[in-house]
Amino acid sequence: MSKGLPDRSNDFSAWYTQVVNRAGLADHGPVKGTMVIKPYGFQLWENIKETFDKMIKETGHVNAYFPLFIPKSFLAKEAEHVEGFAKECAVVTHTRLKSDPDKGVVVDPESKLEEEIIVRPTSETVIWSMYKKWIQSYRDLPVLINQWANVVRWEMRTRLFLRTSEFLWQEGHTAHSTPEEAEKETLDILELYRQLAEDHLAVPVYTGLKTDSEKFAGAERTYCIEAMMGDKRALQAGTSHNLGQNFAKAFGVTFQTKDNKEELVWATSWGVSTRLIGAVILTHGDDKGLRLPPRIAPIQVVIIPITKNEDQANQLKTYLNPMTEELRSSGVRIFEDWTNNSPGFKFNEWEMKGVPLRMEVGPRDIKEEKVVLVRRDSKEKLFISKDSVLENIQELLEDIQENLLRQARDFRDENTHAVQDYTEFKEVIKQGGFVRCGWNGDSKVEAKIKEETKATVRCIPFNENPQGLTCIKTGEEAKHEVIFAKAY
Repeated sequence: MSKGLPDRSNDFSAWYTQVVNRAGLADHGPVKGTMVIKPYGFQLWENIKETFDKMIKETGHVNAYFPLFIPKSFLAKEAEHVEGFAKECAVVTHTRLKSDPDKGVVVDPESKLEEEIIVRPTSETVIWSMYKKWIQSYRDLPVLINQWANVVRWEMRTRLFLRTSEFLWQEGHTAHSTPEEAEKETLDILELYRQLAEDHLAVPVYTGLKTDSEKFAGAERTYCIEAMMGDKRALQAGTSHNLGQNFAKAFGVTFQTKDNKEELVWATSWGVSTRLIGAVILTHGDDKGLRLPPRIAPIQVVIIPITKNEDQANQLKTYLNPMTEELRSSGVRIFEDWTNNSPGFKFNEWEMKGVPLRMEVGPRDIKEEKVVLVRRDSKEKLFISKDSVLENIQELLEDIQENLLRQARDFRDENTHAVQDYTEFKEVIKQGGFVRCGWNGDSKVEAKIKEETKATVRCIPFNENPQGLTCIKTGEEAKHEVIFAKAY
């Protein structure tokens, strides 16, 4: 099944698209730019979702749901916000269709709305319209609400999971009584995103601050996690925004303080999306397809029985039952492939799907009271006693998880460069990779570099050290050390 995958080094984009399709993760929807997430891909998203949902609930957040439709006037209340999303909005103008003898079905002109409705590109406006009703006093704060939802951003250039016109995500929206509390919330969530990416997706990330030109529309500050993909491009994997009092001002959300003063509320918003699935594919995939980190893999162990007849199949089932029961009861996600396909076909199919471990069992293994385990990450083959299967599998799954993170981190570090001048900078960007360098903080210089190289400032990393650096473009004293890269 892995035969014919495009060469990653020559056509990374085609490789990615075929892996998504052939691993059964997603397909293109009937409307251009939309995506159908297939069951295997959705199981992967559910595992990511359940992991992060538990993380935010443990920190006091709760889930709610807000409408898909937003009055157009709401977006106009925060000028920077509407400017940032105006070109991506899907707009509802009518409420019904009617039959037409010549054209079939047409929009009923008599159903035109008095005010157009926006299909949410993000939910700050509708949520803050509700917070105005819910928040009166300091006793009502903080509000720590998250929603799991879909949003629509009418993208011109789309790619499955990475950029689609509709996608799934979580969006947290919190309200606070002080700027310090809002800033702490913003950074605490960013740390949860880092943990989600590194500890569960095995995707190493840089954490830092977005420049003003790259920040979220309507935010005071945007923080991000940035990852390097297998083609050395960057992927913004999650963002956390300190919104200051901008949306509180726009919607008149005030609260009475302990000393009976009226003040505007402080806000944050933050989100990760199904783009994380794209990050996993692009970070860990190889020439045979996916390589999934065990902690989020829908199937952690696939069992391939090797039989020639029904008698052997029955013997294998009897032999396997105690092991499979023990694995399931211990929480290991397993799947037994009893289809009539050849062992070679099955091996290729499950390698394409990225299952971390393959267990092969045939008549000879029954006689020797063992099983064969094959690691997807390293292709290493191990012969294990049937009595120690659970212990070995648990240890191997942890080792595979750690190894994928280690490989990805090594790859990122090997392709992150410190350069001495703009000529060298342009060469690294052309070849692919991250550049850590000085920048004078001027947005015009940032824009010029983007125009000339297509590279953007991915973040101002928290561990920046601009001392002694000069701006890579102008040679002036650096205000920041930043990370430049071409990005998805």
